[in-house]
Amino acid sequence: MPSENPSTSRSWGADATLSQTPPVSTFALDGPTRAIDKRVHAFRPDIADVALAGTLFAPHYAAPMPRSALATVFMRSAASASAEAVSQLLPGEGFAVLEITAGWAWGYSLHDHYVGYVETAHLGEPIVPTHRISAREALVFADASIKAALVATLPVGARVSGTVEGTFLKTDLGHIHLRHVMAIDELAADPVTVAELCLGMPYLWGGRGGDGIDCSGLVQLALAAAGHSAPRDTDMQRHDIGMELADNEPLRRGDIVSFPGHVGLMVDAERLIHSNAHWMAVVIEPLADVVARLQPNHDRPILSRRRLTA
Repeated sequence: MPSENPSTSRSWGADATLSQTPPVSTFALDGPTRAIDKRVHAFRPDIADVALAGTLFAPHYAAPMPRSALATVFMRSAASASAEAVSQLLPGEGFAVLEITAGWAWGYSLHDHYVGYVETAHLGEPIVPTHRISAREALVFADASIKAALVATLPVGARVSGTVEGTFLKTDLGHIHLRHVMAIDELAADPVTVAELCLGMPYLWGGRGGDGIDCSGLVQLALAAAGHSAPRDTDMQRHDIGMELADNEPLRRGDIVSFPGHVGLMVDAERLIHSNAHWMAVVIEPLADVVARLQPNHDRPILSRRRLTA
């Protein structure tokens, strides 16, 4: 997620275990407690996801309660509006709530299992999405007319539920032109084309397309639109997406290139599209220029080159 700055890398001490005297219980672990990643496994000293009951001990386990984001909302590292943003939910995306305290829900996003805190005011009953926003920004009209009052806008990747009426999708929010949506099971042909929709979008730490986007958020959003699941953070993407390329393999469109604390997609054999704090925006620039900026501070400016598998 960070942009060419390892000192602020999202790869913080993520491996952790919960070690304490186990409570009286009718079950026992079948082996030693294993190191697990707190970013994608929901546990704290006082509570844990019930799915982890066979993996670690906790004084209390909670079953997830599904909810959907009512608007673009940040997931934060703690139950405070001033806490660091760790990710972002787009409208209609799912969130599994494990605990609610003082207006904050703790749990994880359903699309990538990322753990964080969300203000409960921005969560509602779960929806079954029928469409997702395929334009950079979709206009929501009061009626099925482009001359009707504008009541809202939705970012690319947001999910909505509605019925097709003529050239519009009728939703609870209002009417969205069909040019701005795709059926939920329809896939984009090319993830780079999706990323290019975001050209000029501001760089925003933790962003996934609402008001701004970060480097790993751009890669995750683009790949998801084309049907490829991707984890949230740069270090995860460096290891978990596709297959590693041989050093002598030429790069091509759609390849994922990882740097210290940064990631982007190749537009062609020589140019990279990425959201970065150097330009504070999503840009396309020569890969060689990115490498040149990193070389003074890094022995290995490029950490991996990966290609999507079918």
